[in-house]
Amino acid sequence: MRLSPAPALDPSLSGSLVLLHLAVVAGGLALLSSASVSASGLESVRCRLQGTPRPPAFSQDGDFVIGGVFSIHNYMHTVDHSYTSLPEPLQCTGSLDSRELRFSRAMVFAVEEINNSSYLLPGVKLGYQVHDSCSSVPMAVKVAFQVANGLDPMFDTGEQCSGSATVTAIVGESGSTPTISMLRVIGPFGIPQVSHFSTCACLSDKKQYPTFFRTIPSDQFQAAALAHLIRHFGWTWIGAVRSDSDYGNNGMAAFLKAAQEEGICVEYSEAFYRTNPLSRVQRVADVIRSSTARVVVAFAAIGDMRILLRELDRLPSPPRQWIGSETWVTDPDMLRFGLCAGAIGFGIQRSVIPGLRDFLLDLSPQKVSNSPLLTEFWEGAFGCVGVEEKVCDGSEDIQQLQTPYTDTSQLRVTNMVYKAVYAIAHAIHSIVCEERENSTVYCDNNLHVKPTQVLERLRRVNFSRNGYQVSFDANGDPVATYELVNWQIRKSGKMEFVTVGRYDGSLPPDQRFDIEREITWVKNSTQVPVSVCSESCPPGTRKAVQKGRPVCCYDCIQCAEGEISNNTDSSDCLICPEEYWPNAERDLCILKPVEFLSFHEVLGIILTTCSVGGACLAIATATVFYRHRTSAIVRANNSELSFLLLFSLTLCFLCSLTFIGRPSEWSCMLRHTAFGITFVLCISCVLGKTIVVLMAFRATLPGSNVMKWFGPPQQRLTVVSFTFVQALICTLWLVLSPPFPIKNLTTYKEKIILECNVGSAIGFWAVLGYIGLLSLLCFVLAFLARKLPDNFNEAKFITFSMLIFCAVWITFIPAYVSSPGKFTVAVEIFAIITSSFGLFFLLFVPKCFIILFRPEKNTKKHLMEKTSNDIRY
Repeated sequence: MRLSPAPALDPSLSGSLVLLHLAVVAGGLALLSSASVSASGLESVRCRLQGTPRPPAFSQDGDFVIGGVFSIHNYMHTVDHSYTSLPEPLQCTGSLDSRELRFSRAMVFAVEEINNSSYLLPGVKLGYQVHDSCSSVPMAVKVAFQVANGLDPMFDTGEQCSGSATVTAIVGESGSTPTISMLRVIGPFGIPQVSHFSTCACLSDKKQYPTFFRTIPSDQFQAAALAHLIRHFGWTWIGAVRSDSDYGNNGMAAFLKAAQEEGICVEYSEAFYRTNPLSRVQRVADVIRSSTARVVVAFAAIGDMRILLRELDRLPSPPRQWIGSETWVTDPDMLRFGLCAGAIGFGIQRSVIPGLRDFLLDLSPQKVSNSPLLTEFWEGAFGCVGVEEKVCDGSEDIQQLQTPYTDTSQLRVTNMVYKAVYAIAHAIHSIVCEERENSTVYCDNNLHVKPTQVLERLRRVNFSRNGYQVSFDANGDPVATYELVNWQIRKSGKMEFVTVGRYDGSLPPDQRFDIEREITWVKNSTQVPVSVCSESCPPGTRKAVQKGRPVCCYDCIQCAEGEISNNTDSSDCLICPEEYWPNAERDLCILKPVEFLSFHEVLGIILTTCSVGGACLAIATATVFYRHRTSAIVRANNSELSFLLLFSLTLCFLCSLTFIGRPSEWSCMLRHTAFGITFVLCISCVLGKTIVVLMAFRATLPGSNVMKWFGPPQQRLTVVSFTFVQALICTLWLVLSPPFPIKNLTTYKEKIILECNVGSAIGFWAVLGYIGLLSLLCFVLAFLARKLPDNFNEAKFITFSMLIFCAVWITFIPAYVSSPGKFTVAVEIFAIITSSFGLFFLLFVPKCFIILFRPEKNTKKHLMEKTSNDIRY
């Protein structure tokens, strides 16, 4: 665009101020030569470009001209400014990038293809100006001014200060930083710029860059795809290097954010640029060599990556798995670095452009000699540079040349150039062409097209070319589609790009990433490399982050008691449900074993045997007593109470069986009430016998008639009364708050104890207390009768039996309270059996011994003689 004074400029300003205004707007590239000022304003200004314009590498006139900017050379010649003379013209230096040369030639091919098209811009000739930015910002800025102002050293601006743009749109640049610099210059004038290789996510900001479009996806999508790729293969500990530029810094920032969301940790993140001192690059290489991360993500430009790999190749280092951004991971020139064998990364979708290869190889000697750039390429490719060396004579066969320029098997970014040119052509077509009634297309090649018009139409382009869709979203970005590219070594030893997967940003998140073929990793291995700061924590453990280190560096801590983790690398352990407990590995909650005193276990068998054995002994004794019921000793010991006592003892022995087995509602209610009532019945009988003994010997005293007050009816009434009280207590207990089965989950954490809850503690201790009260009363009375005659007196035996009974149940209380689980029941059964055996052995075994083994003492005479002697004494 030819820059001119703004229409709002004050007419009173002198020519010097107009010059200053122009110089500021044009960045010092325009200088006022002469001007005429009238009262009505500026009529005409003649301007002269400051500096020497740099001719384009390739150019062609046309009705509408498209600019192109590519990084064909790697460096710009550095000039020391003395500020005493005009600076030297900017010059490119360094090696020629034949891949970028292919990009520029692809633009020329696309323009010529459109000019020969009968459906797109028929009758309209497109022109082009292709410039070399030398991969530098100063040259990119100079080119931006140049494509805006044109190449004429002198030009006039009209009365309204309206110049005309020399280009309608620009294709390029290849780098994000030069692109941003160009946009700062041409953006305010509405010249659209469609980039084929500038991927910085920052360029999607339409507030800063409203005239920018691109046919290559934004790094925002690539960063997310790379983070997803790394997480897919389980790499949580990586290194990162980047170009110290807008492309590298913004791309890496987006990647690090996505990586953090995926739970990936970065050991180091180093930035460098190809113009940095060698020591800086060496330091980055040393960081990579000494790191523990086995995976390195490189978000770097080709020139920067080439320098780093050259430095890493200089000294041996442990093999690394390289993850590359699309800028360098699909560059054929990078395949010479064997240390990157197995590298993977996302590249632009490989495509086919019919006719492009023939166009690239159609370089006649005349074409080459007419272009300094093609001459430089030719001489460098065939090694015929200089006078003393081989001289190029035109006989070289480019068909046999193997360079990135001639390699059309991996057309990726080249297709982005191709689509960018066609996008601009479609935008122009929508402005200058219209379809007539007879379906013919008419284009007006004389129509003045402003860049702002092309900018507006670019936003709406939507077409398909060679099967590839071209459109832009609100940010000027296309749909993100990538191929997952793997560097594989073939059997021939040659390293090649192999597409092993795809990424499609238009699909749902869980369907975007797809691996189609086997990947070859570092060292040509098929085994996925491992890159973690800490080994995975197995199930049954949890991660504990190491202090002062990233979250990916952790120790594996076994889950606490009662907790499990059933996944690898669990951050926390889960508490098992109440009725579950961890297995030995603590990776699974299993049902707690249920424990109760069973008939099948040793303790249950022993107690059952004792219980049944005691009951059998009591029945056997009753049988003996019944068979000898007329004998003196049976009759003397109140046979009715003796039989009732044996019956109650049998029930006491058998009631202990209700405490064994799985608790149920009925068994819980039965065991305590049966125990309470049968024991009271037993103690009541003993108490009755004790009273009978006391009364009988009191009756032998002169004038005593107490026996008539305590005969058999009174004895029966005593037993029934005492037993009825206990039955009443048990009835109230069962009605108000009966015992019930519960699962005891507190005594043992690892198992469940099935037991009976007493329901009402008052009822339980009232039953025991009543038994204890009767036992104490019986003991006192028996103690009082201890000095009565031995042959007839069983008071001493009752005393000892009550002493044992009380001792057992006094001991039972603390043992019952402190015994855990099923042993609480065992203690209660033991107390029942022990006290029952105490009563049985002391009250009945001596009598059975006399009946069975000393029948001579089982006579009334023997009993009466002993009694008389005792009384006389």
